[in-house]
Amino acid sequence: MGDIYVRAKELHFVSEVSRAVLLIRQTGGANMGAIDVVQTMFPERQNDFVLSVNETDITVVKQLAEGSDPKELYKLAKGIQDALMQEMGIKSVIGIGTVVTHIRELAKAYKEAGVAIEVGKVFDTENTIINYENLGIGRLIYQLPTTMCEMFLQEVFKKNPIDSLDQETLFTIDKFFENNLNVSETARKLFVHRNTLVYRLEKIKKLTGLDLREFDDAITFKVALMVKKYLVSRGINS
Repeated sequence: MGDIYVRAKELHFVSEVSRAVLLIRQTGGANMGAIDVVQTMFPERQNDFVLSVNETDITVVKQLAEGSDPKELYKLAKGIQDALMQEMGIKSVIGIGTVVTHIRELAKAYKEAGVAIEVGKVFDTENTIINYENLGIGRLIYQLPTTMCEMFLQEVFKKNPIDSLDQETLFTIDKFFENNLNVSETARKLFVHRNTLVYRLEKIKKLTGLDLREFDDAITFKVALMVKKYLVSRGINS
């Protein structure tokens, strides 16, 4: 990001103004034409800046109007993704850093956009536009030492390790969380009788010692699942 400071002076960038950094990463290989597509979307070179970081990464520094709606950044990122796909057939994932108000904070915002992509790869695989501000607890887990994560799983699953749960059980748990711990709604979505779901939840309680119908236990289990995902992404099967 050091190049940005040099180019900013050349382009007479205003130092104190709201800006966002978007990191665009090609996911299907490197296409050198991607930078041209992105640059044509930002003709206002006095305010916005497009930089090729490496073969797969492009950074956009976008100046924002005062009081801009955060949703506009998502729309901007979606527009970039769509243009890359339609014009060049390029698949991409985009990380968005926090909005900064001084040029010296751009490096921090760039790092955050990179973290957003990496954390999203672990915890939010369905989304291809990830905002650092929306990472939630995933960001905290990502920053923890793996040894601490392993200790946490051992403490939570004293009776049986998390790997003792089969895929059907894990799918049931995911659906239960998706439906805000609502037994009736989850049973409906799973096309099973309410009593069948209650039986499954009791089975989980016996195996793990955690009753997912209790909010505190559910939160503990949800975090544990995320910690497990993080460890697996690091090549650790704990």
